[in-house]
Amino acid sequence: MIVHRSNLLAARSLPCRMVLMAVMAVGLTSVPASAQAPATEAGPEASVFTIAAGGYSLRAPQAWKRVQPKSNIVEIEFSIPTDGAAADGSPLQPGRMTVMGAGGTVEANIDRWYGQFKQPDGSATKDKATTKKLELAGCKVTLVDIPGTFKDAPAGPFAGGGGVDRPDYRMLAAIVETPDRGNHFLKFSGPAKTVAAHADGFRTMVEGMVAAGK
Repeated sequence: MIVHRSNLLAARSLPCRMVLMAVMAVGLTSVPASAQAPATEAGPEASVFTIAAGGYSLRAPQAWKRVQPKSNIVEIEFSIPTDGAAADGSPLQPGRMTVMGAGGTVEANIDRWYGQFKQPDGSATKDKATTKKLELAGCKVTLVDIPGTFKDAPAGPFAGGGGVDRPDYRMLAAIVETPDRGNHFLKFSGPAKTVAAHADGFRTMVEGMVAAGK
């Protein structure tokens, strides 16, 4: 702590108690920012997000990290941690969960997703995929599970440029049909090992959807 000479000279004519108070006041204004208490870390609410213009609320697993979307058409994006290595020994890519509103029928979008995968044995992706219908928070929800080699387009399907084939991948998706706010899509894709490890978290997130404010 530095106390200027002018401050000490002015303090000589003051009682001892007042001198002490003056020195303490100077010292308090000289504490560096690095010595102050750290900011409070984000709590569980950091994983909560909404869809349909704030109409419905969901909570992502705490291990998922919200990141800047790679595409302008994506409203919300999470990076999902991964462990282990691919079959060739290379590190596994992190999983990716995107949230966006879009047009088109449920069936047309699912068919488009089938086209983003191919099967190592040459079979139809539709025959390898599964779908399930739910009713959640007054919305119709379709869950989709697709395995195979994923034709990845990180910048989005309409951005142009070449994609990347990612073998042994898997996509979990939920199409939320709201009564009056359109359709909204939650897509979780990544290495099959990563998706398997976080599949329960994705389903819990979707099945826990509630109308905002409830």
